[in-house]
Amino acid sequence: MELNQTSPPPSSPATDTEGDDSCGINVTDVTIDGVTLLICLCGLSGNGAVLWLLGFHIRRNPITIYILNLAVADFTFLLFMVPSSLLYLLEDVSCSAAVSLMYLRSLLLLSLFSYNMGLYLLTAISIERCGSILFPLWYRCNRPQRLSWVVCVLLWALSIAVMVVVTSLCLSQEHEHCRVALISMYALSFLIFAPPMVMSNVILFIKVQCGSKRRQPKRLYIVIFLTVLFFLIFGVPLSLWNFLQQLSHTVVSSQVVFLLACINSSINPFIYFLVGSCWRHCSIVSLQVAFRRVFEETGITTISS
Repeated sequence: MELNQTSPPPSSPATDTEGDDSCGINVTDVTIDGVTLLICLCGLSGNGAVLWLLGFHIRRNPITIYILNLAVADFTFLLFMVPSSLLYLLEDVSCSAAVSLMYLRSLLLLSLFSYNMGLYLLTAISIERCGSILFPLWYRCNRPQRLSWVVCVLLWALSIAVMVVVTSLCLSQEHEHCRVALISMYALSFLIFAPPMVMSNVILFIKVQCGSKRRQPKRLYIVIFLTVLFFLIFGVPLSLWNFLQQLSHTVVSSQVVFLLACINSSINPFIYFLVGSCWRHCSIVSLQVAFRRVFEETGITTISS
């Protein structure tokens, strides 16, 4: 779905143009939309569990504050994608437009808002952990106690401000202004936030590998590695696809990139659980125990909530 076009979204089913009332249902589109809906529902359950456990049952520390906000961003993204998937599925089956283009544009912008927030938070988490490895003494003694909350508030404010500007331009008829706003938003993501996230994880990986010859790396580091890795695999295609849409037409379907984005927002709770459960040997543990193993490891400074 391209924001500066007035044609129906690419996921709209192909209708019969021969003049009769029948239409051909695209089985591939229906399958993708159905799988996307199922993944979104699973992701909502998983992120809801993260919000419940980290919000009320696990001690707060600098990292869990970021993870809690990341779960809010992922939960919000999936919450927007559920009605979108339902509408696409309805269009595929009924062979008729279920919603207006303005609604779909608004839904995409709200989804991108949550997606951008996820990127910002992953960058903050990566820099936080990298700083704790490179400057352990400062991190333990001089790190401001409320730094995580302050950073999260600033990132939410930045994300809201960016989307307000983009929405005000893209929901108007100024297509060229919308194009410039979207390209600027993606430039902010690709040039300002993505490089520090990748560099911090490379440094973190090298330091952990060099310092872990006699002991295994902490679960939390593995969680951060996997979360960032899956974000690069499943999350980045959404931004890249829409960025290329502003420059030229792409051949990749919007359904595919949104499916990948839903996987990215749904997979984190399962990463937390699997890493917390599988350690030296896999064991069947409760969700709360697995999360405690990951987020209450020794070496993370605990702060008051």
